Amino acid sequence: MSVPLSPAGFRSRITSLLPTRADLAQARRHPRRDLLAGLTVAVVALPLALGFGVSSGLGAEAGLATAVVAGALAAVFGGSSLQVSGPTGAMTVVLVPIVADHGPSGVLTVGLMAGVILVGLALLRAGGSMRYVPAPVVEGFTLGIACVIGLQQIPNALGVAQPDGERVLEVAWHAAEDFARDPHGTAPALAAAVAAVMLVGARWKPTVPFSVLAVIAATVVVGTAGLDGVRPIGDLPAGLPAPSLSFLDLGALGGLLAPALAVAALAALESLLSASVADGMTVGQRHDPDRELFGQGLANIAAPMFGGVPATGAIARTAVNVRTGATSRAAALTHAAVLAVIVFAAAPLVSRIPLAALAGVLLATAVRMVEVGSLRAMTRATRSDAVILVLTAVATLVLDLVQAVIIGLVVAGVLALRAVARQARLAPLPLDRGDHTDEEHELLAQHIVAYRIDGPLFFAAAHRFLLELTEPAEVRVVVLRMSHVSVVDATGALVLKDAVTKLRRRGIVVMVSGVRPGHRRALDSVGVLDLLRHEGREYATTPEAIEAARAHLERDGVLRTADTPAAAPVPTGDAS
Repeated sequence: MSVPLSPAGFRSRITSLLPTRADLAQARRHPRRDLLAGLTVAVVALPLALGFGVSSGLGAEAGLATAVVAGALAAVFGGSSLQVSGPTGAMTVVLVPIVADHGPSGVLTVGLMAGVILVGLALLRAGGSMRYVPAPVVEGFTLGIACVIGLQQIPNALGVAQPDGERVLEVAWHAAEDFARDPHGTAPALAAAVAAVMLVGARWKPTVPFSVLAVIAATVVVGTAGLDGVRPIGDLPAGLPAPSLSFLDLGALGGLLAPALAVAALAALESLLSASVADGMTVGQRHDPDRELFGQGLANIAAPMFGGVPATGAIARTAVNVRTGATSRAAALTHAAVLAVIVFAAAPLVSRIPLAALAGVLLATAVRMVEVGSLRAMTRATRSDAVILVLTAVATLVLDLVQAVIIGLVVAGVLALRAVARQARLAPLPLDRGDHTDEEHELLAQHIVAYRIDGPLFFAAAHRFLLELTEPAEVRVVVLRMSHVSVVDATGALVLKDAVTKLRRRGIVVMVSGVRPGHRRALDSVGVLDLLRHEGREYATTPEAIEAARAHLERDGVLRTADTPAAAPVPTGDAS
């Protein structure tokens, strides 16, 4: 549905996307539970925000700024009461090549442009489109993202400098080569220990923030033991920078449009998916997809002004928020406020965290992103689902996330069309009871064949339909029963007209019955019904068409009156 063009309609649309009094009332119901949930999420989000900021190429401070600014605005204006937003691994995967091509200012500009695009999508009511993304595509790019996030951590986990390159496989390979030339075990051991503590601890006590405990322990060990080969995050500013648009280069906007569209598409997809996950984990909570896009749009417009990277809804942090008892937006807002306090009060301490420890956090996060049971079920469902999942995952790893999703959607669409096309069937009547061989032979003996067209008559099935329909030999009349046709498009209508024309050239009369009102527009647009109406060959029911066929053959002398049975064999059930 399009946005109303009148000023009053536009204002009404904007108003429908803004927070309501009901949101405020909900936030007041259980403040203690929301405060505790927000504090817990902040503890979990801190190392992730730092790690994703470093992985994006803009530094840990960019990740923190994103978590604070975008997290707060998305909490207030978003369409989910339980969604937690911030920097994510999926977005990091998309940002790395943008940093390589356009530098940090390009990433900030892309984030702002993506925010404007998201607001536009909200105004256009595009939020409901998420339901059209097939599950194998989602599972495939999630698996691919997990692999990319893991590979991105190889340089920091091995304690080597970040090699040049845009492709994650290439960078990981060069990092491994650098490590092989000068091996040292401190950084790998630290990363492996942090990852192991997180993975084992999550199974033992899921509610305990083992990521923070592991990072603190690693920082203390490195600081007290003075271990070599381990680099810290480095100096962080004490607080957020003043809002600024100095990074914006109007002349570069045209060249950044394609990356901005990719970032906006990913932000929309991941945020709506995360909000759907939150709905599934609760009873009575339902997100507004358009408001969610609006909130994410505002968050992404504001975050770059403070040096933050593009943000999305974060599935893992949202799940923690729900599991710890959050009931309203106040929990996500508390999470942003706690991170803001850390930014202003604890920047010197945060700057001492070893990069290898953050690499371990993200390695464990990548492992936990892979739902083995879900992947196994998806690959066992159908061969098509398995192909879509694997292809999307490989494309994510080899190409990039947006291209992978496009490839997955295209392949899923082609396979779906193929499956639907196979449902189209052209079968002789009658088909509604027992063994009809005698009745079919009786009609054929009278030089009549009646077909029931089942399923869709559209472009994917049209060619096979044409071949089957023009095969009859030794037949003078063909009756087409259209009441079981589910879909007719322009291609299907043209093929039907072509088949009718070819049959008529062979001297075969064509009659149709049971044309649905919804299909007449497509059939009329190409003139197929006019072709039949001109000779009075369209009938409401199949029995009427068969009787008319016999009468036609009697008039032509092909069929004698004595040949006509007293009780004409016609289909039972649906007479049309």
